[in-house]
Formats: sequence, structure tokens, C-alpha cells
Amino acid sequence: MERVSADEREPARVSDGIYLADLATGERAGMTYWRIDPGERLPPHRHDNEQIGYVISGRLVALVEGEEHVLEPGDSYAFPSGELHGAENRGDEPAVGVGILSPPRDEPDWSDGTADAESESQSRSESESESGTAASPAESD
Repeated sequence: MERVSADEREPARVSDGIYLADLATGERAGMTYWRIDPGERLPPHRHDNEQIGYVISGRLVALVEGEEHVLEPGDSYAFPSGELHGAENRGDEPAVGVGILSPPRDEPDWSDGTADAESESQSRSESESESGTAASPAESD
């Protein structure tokens, strides 16, 4: 059994105002925690994965093949493989939920690549704190 606790879940910024954290993942499906901050937009994209999910809090407008669908807390959704979809948070609070992709997916193709850099920076800071050393600005660039 794989268990991922809230303490182990560290959301990484993958694009402006968009955060993802891997949750439990099996051979055929992977679960992801997501958060979209107010005013932010998940760009329209498509992928070979089937995607289902659940909105925990906040409100989103799902953009699906040119149509808009409001998603509120308690709503679930499903995007078939290959369907063009995105989302906008037009509210004043973060939208939070979980998504499940089958098969599991690594970093999304719409990511701006900041997740790896931020995770590496955070790991380096944690290591420095534990060892009592800090890298000089030249070393951390």
C-alpha cells in the first residue's frame, strides 16, 4: 500500500498561480492535488490520459472544447483522452481539488518548468539548514 500524508504532500508551482502535488500513484492511474489561485488560468491543453477529478473548495470555470462549465465544491468532472480542456479561477479564493489521470503522467506539458527548479532550491535550503551551512550567491545560481 502507498500512503501519502498531508505532511508529505508539498505542492510545487508549475506555472503562475498553479500548484500540483503528487499523491498516491499506481501502475495504471495517478492522483494529483491541485490548486489554482484567484485570477489564474490553466491553459487549454490535451493529453492521451483520461482525467477525472473532484473540486474540494473554491470555484473554477472549466474551458472544454470552447465551452464554459462552472465547477463548485463537491462537483466531479471527467475529461476523455484527447479532449481540449483548461480552467480559469475567476473567484476570490484558491480553487483546490484532486485529479486522477490514467495512465499516470509526469510533469504536464503546459508547465513552465518551475516545479523542478523550486523543488531543487527548497531541497538545497533544507539541506543547508540541517548542516548549518549556506551556499554563497554564486554557488546557488
